[in-house]
Amino acid sequence: MHQPNYREPHSDRLSMPWVRLHALKDYLDMPLTAGERENVRVTFNLVPSLLDQLESYLDGGTDRHLELSRAGVEELPAHSRLELLESFFSANPSQMIEPYPRYRALYKKFKSGANDRETLVSLFSSAEIRDLQVWSNLTWVDPRFRTEEPVAALLAKGRHFEEDEKQALLDWQLELIGRIVPTYKKLQEDNRIEVSFTPYYHPILPLLCDTNSATEALPSIRLPRRRFSHPEDAERQVVMAIERYRDVFGRELKGMWPSEGSVSEEVLDLLISQGIKWAASDEEILSHSLTKSNLAPRDHPIHRVYDYGPGLKLFFRDHALSDRIGFVYSTWKAHRAVRDFIEHLKRIRSMYLGRLDDIVVPIILDGENAWEYFPDDGTEFLDAFYQALDEDEEIETVTMSEAAEGIEATRLPSVFAGSWINHNFRIWIGHEEDNSAWDRLKEARDTLSRFERENPDFDPGRLKAAWNQIYIAEGSDWCWWYGDEHRSEHNQQFDQIYRQHLTAVYELLGLEIPLDLMRPIAGGGLATETIMPDSLVTPQLDGRITQYYEWAGAGLYDCRKAGGAMHLMQRHVEEIYLAFDHDRFHIRLDFQSKKELDLIDGLKAVVTLFTPESKTLELSLGPEIDEGGSPGEYRFAYGDILELSIERTFLWSKGSGTLSFTVGLYQGDQKLESWPDQEPIQLDVPRQDQEIFWPS
Repeated sequence: MHQPNYREPHSDRLSMPWVRLHALKDYLDMPLTAGERENVRVTFNLVPSLLDQLESYLDGGTDRHLELSRAGVEELPAHSRLELLESFFSANPSQMIEPYPRYRALYKKFKSGANDRETLVSLFSSAEIRDLQVWSNLTWVDPRFRTEEPVAALLAKGRHFEEDEKQALLDWQLELIGRIVPTYKKLQEDNRIEVSFTPYYHPILPLLCDTNSATEALPSIRLPRRRFSHPEDAERQVVMAIERYRDVFGRELKGMWPSEGSVSEEVLDLLISQGIKWAASDEEILSHSLTKSNLAPRDHPIHRVYDYGPGLKLFFRDHALSDRIGFVYSTWKAHRAVRDFIEHLKRIRSMYLGRLDDIVVPIILDGENAWEYFPDDGTEFLDAFYQALDEDEEIETVTMSEAAEGIEATRLPSVFAGSWINHNFRIWIGHEEDNSAWDRLKEARDTLSRFERENPDFDPGRLKAAWNQIYIAEGSDWCWWYGDEHRSEHNQQFDQIYRQHLTAVYELLGLEIPLDLMRPIAGGGLATETIMPDSLVTPQLDGRITQYYEWAGAGLYDCRKAGGAMHLMQRHVEEIYLAFDHDRFHIRLDFQSKKELDLIDGLKAVVTLFTPESKTLELSLGPEIDEGGSPGEYRFAYGDILELSIERTFLWSKGSGTLSFTVGLYQGDQKLESWPDQEPIQLDVPRQDQEIFWPS
C-alpha cells in the first residue's frame, strides 16, 4: 500500500487527493476481506509516509480536491468551477464512471464541451456541479461500505444532492480513514494478517547507498554528473521505518518489502544490521543472483525461501502468477479468473511432489492500483479468491514471517543489484531527467551537510525539518515520472513537487534558493519565448494605458501562448510586460477580465524576484485599491491593468545584474495561477547609463 508523499513543505495540505481517495477504496476493505477467512493469511506491506498522510487528514489536513468538494457551489467563482470540471472525472471511466447514470451523463456532457474552455462552465448548472462534487467522491467508496450511511442514501438518490448531504459524505470519509490503522493493528494482534513496512519515504535503497550500483545490471548506463553515495541515508530511512512500526503496532518490525523490490548486497547487509528477518524481490533478481553465485538454476527454483544470512531470509516473487492478478484478471469473469489461478498453483505443486515441505510460492503485487480496473473494485474476485484458498486442502496460505521461520531455507551467497522491473534501476536513473534530479538532490544534501557542520548552534528543529525534506526527495516516486518510461497529465506537477521539497531545504536554512531549482526537470518547457526589452521605458504609474506608446519598447511574455500547462485553472493574466529605465524595473500585467477579478475576495498578486537573492512582493488588489507599495523599494498602481515599479537599488546594491521573476495571483493563500508555470522569466539589466539595445 503506497502513495507518494504529497504533503507540501511547511503545510498540512496534500498536493494531490490520491491518499484520501484510495483510503475509501483500498486501504480498509483489503485487510477486512482477507481477515474474514479462517485459513487465509496475507501480509500487507505499508509505507510509513502513507500512514503520516492518513493521519494528517485526521488532524485537519486537506487537499485541493477536498477543498473544491467542500466548497458551496454558489460560492465557487468561474475559474474554480472550471478547475473542478477538469479534474473531477479523474477515475477509470469503464468501472468508476460508466456504471453510474448520473456520473456518466455529467461525463458525456463534459466531454462534449471540453474543447471550448471559454464556454464550458456555462454548460453546467449549480445542481450539476454539486452532483459532480458528490459523485467524484462517491465512486471511490468500496462496495463493502456502500451499505453505510450516508453512502447508501446518496447512492439510492443518485442526483439532485443537497449541500448538507455532500458535507455528510465528506465527514464520513474522515471517519473511515480513522478506522484504517486500528484495523491493521487488531487483525495483526489476532494473527489474521501480518503487517510489514517499506523504508520510510519509499527510496530506492541501492541508489541511495551508491548510484554506481546501477552499473551492475547496466554497465554502460549514463550516470548523474555527481555520484550519490550515502548509505547513512539508506540506514536512516530503514531506522525511521522501524521506529514508526514500533510506535504504531507495539512490536518489532520483522520484514520489509524494499521499495520496488530493489536490493543489493550493501542494502541486505544494512537490513541485517538493523535486525530485519526477511525481505523480498523478484524472480529475475534470483536468476541473476544465481549466475553471480555460480549456482545452477534448476537446483534453485524461485519457490523457496533463501538464506542470505546471518538471519535474513529472502523471497522472490513468482512474476507471472503475481502479474496475472495485477494485470490480467480484471477483464475476466471472477470465478474463471480464480479457477485459472488455482490451476496454475496446482501445476506448480505437481512439479514438487515428494518434496513439498520446503516449497513456498510468493505472490507479491500492488495492493491498491489494480482494483479500479476490476468490476466493483475487485470485490467479487477477492471474495472468490480467498474462499478458494480457504477451502482447498492442498494449499496453505502463510504470512511472510511464518514462511521465513517455518520453512527450511536455501543458502544464497551473492545477490544481484536490481529491482522487480527488468532486474535493473533504469526507471530511476540514466535518463537525462533522472540524472538531473539526482544532481539537484546531491547539491541540496551537500549544502545541508556543510551548513550543519559550519553552524553548530543553528536551530535543531529547522535542521531536522531540512533533513526530512531531503529524505522525502529521496523517495522513488519523483524519478518514476522523470524520463521516458511513464507519462501522464501529472508529470509537470510531480516535477514541481520534487523541486519544492529541495527548495524547502534552502528556505529552512535561510539560504538563497538556487536558480536551478526554478527550472523544470521534466520535458516540455515553455510554449512561448520571452521577448526582451529593446529600449528604455518609463511608464506613468496609474494602472491604465495612459497613451499608446507608453510601454513601447517593453519586453513581453504572452501567457496565452503558454497556456498548455495551466489546464486546471482559468487564465486571468493574458500578458506580462517587462521594462526598465535608469532607476527602476517595471512589470505590467494585462488581464482577461478585470470585472471577474473584482469579484474575487482577498485577491493579491505575488511577485517573486531572484537576483539571485529572492525577494517576494505581495500586492493586495481589489476594486477599492488604486495604489500601494513600500517607500524606497517599490510602488504599484491597480486599475484596468497592474503596473509595478521596483527600485533597481532594491534589487541590486549596484543597481544592475541578472534578474529572474515569476508572477502569481492568489485568493488569500490559495494560488489561482502562476506565470511562468515552470522556468522564471529572466533578463539582464545592464549598469546604469550603459543600457545599449542592439537592433534585432
